[in-house]
Amino acid sequence: MPVDVRTEIVVALPREKVASYAGDPSNAPEWYANILDVEWETRPPLREGTRLGFVARFLGRTLRYTYEVIELVPGERLVMRTAQGPFPMETTYSWESLDAQSTRMVLRNRGEPSGFAKVGSRMMAAAVERANRKDLRRLKNLLETGRP
Repeated sequence: MPVDVRTEIVVALPREKVASYAGDPSNAPEWYANILDVEWETRPPLREGTRLGFVARFLGRTLRYTYEVIELVPGERLVMRTAQGPFPMETTYSWESLDAQSTRMVLRNRGEPSGFAKVGSRMMAAAVERANRKDLRRLKNLLETGRP
């Protein structure tokens, strides 16, 4: 069974500010509870073809995987796909201005677990959704309080 989780939140800041911060992979450990480290495998700036190594804790396991940026529309959309890792996954960030001072951010994770992960795909989808909701609330709090 495929995993396809879509989570969204409204942040009381202009789209450019939300997208600039959330779309910078170097900031991921600050707002993603499960991401421990991000390493640029290609030189910044972020662009299509950029490769990033992530270390994360998920469901009690340490995971190492590499994402490749497959689409980038600055301030609007960022799509990354695993180039190497425990199972194929695509992560999409999109940002939409609701008005001059508020932004809807959508985080979507989708993929097709294989091997052992395939057995628990329903549980994995639920865990991803819980984690995403929590991470987006943390992102909102960080940005709206001006702490990043």
